[in-house]
Amino acid sequence: MRILVTGANGFVGNHVINYLLSKGISVIASSRNSEKAKEYYWYHSVKFIPFDLYADFENISLYNHFDQPDVLIHLAWDGLPNFNDTIHIDRNLFSQYKFLTNYIDSGGKHVLITGTCFEYGLQNGCLSEDLSTNPITAYGIAKDSLRKFLEQRYLQNYPLIIQWVRLFYMYGDGQHPKSILPQLKEAIKNGKSVFNMSGGEQTRDYLPVKTVAENICQIALQDNVKGIINCSSGNPISIRQFVENYIKSNFATIKLNLGFYSYPEYEPMHFWGNNIKLKKIYTNE
Repeated sequence: MRILVTGANGFVGNHVINYLLSKGISVIASSRNSEKAKEYYWYHSVKFIPFDLYADFENISLYNHFDQPDVLIHLAWDGLPNFNDTIHIDRNLFSQYKFLTNYIDSGGKHVLITGTCFEYGLQNGCLSEDLSTNPITAYGIAKDSLRKFLEQRYLQNYPLIIQWVRLFYMYGDGQHPKSILPQLKEAIKNGKSVFNMSGGEQTRDYLPVKTVAENICQIALQDNVKGIINCSSGNPISIRQFVENYIKSNFATIKLNLGFYSYPEYEPMHFWGNNIKLKKIYTNE
């Protein structure tokens, strides 16, 4: 089996490629920046094909261009972590749609695409895949619209496997420096006595990025479970507890200045993912 991974240079892409290679799977990796890709140790173990999703590729058969892979794991997406940047709608949505429809129409039969928990909008509680979506961020709207466009085009009488993997919260090596754990690590490293944060009572669903990468790969390596799949732990934890656990496990003495930042208006206070569909993959049900 050969798997094409787009967004190879990204936070998740790097870990997905590492996991696939560890399982002896042939990888075709792609990203816009070839020089950055060369910095990863996996570079000489994959077939690397640079590609810009925003270039003109109307006269290219993408399935053939990428050497006819068995599965596409599509992670590429610009503009994060700025969830309300209009780039998601103005630029990403239709460029992504053109890329995916070209790839599928030219021969691709199995695609895994990463979505987001932001598609659920401001719904609180345990979020299952059958809930109606109501995104309010530009990022969530663009992802949700892309999924609906693809479903409308292909899910009626078309021999195609689509797996739409909704990512929740992740942490680990390569995370964006503006995320809460990298900021906390930096504060501890610099000897800060206080760490400013929100009240921390928000309930979230966290997974290590290596676990997220494994989940994505396990989903892609089978075709019994498809459609929308939450990539989540199913275990809610408050952000305050999440931060305090990190401080304790690293024997740090930094104090939390709770309530320094207001709660984001684009996120509900309490939500986590129902991961029953994900578990079925691991139990072979």
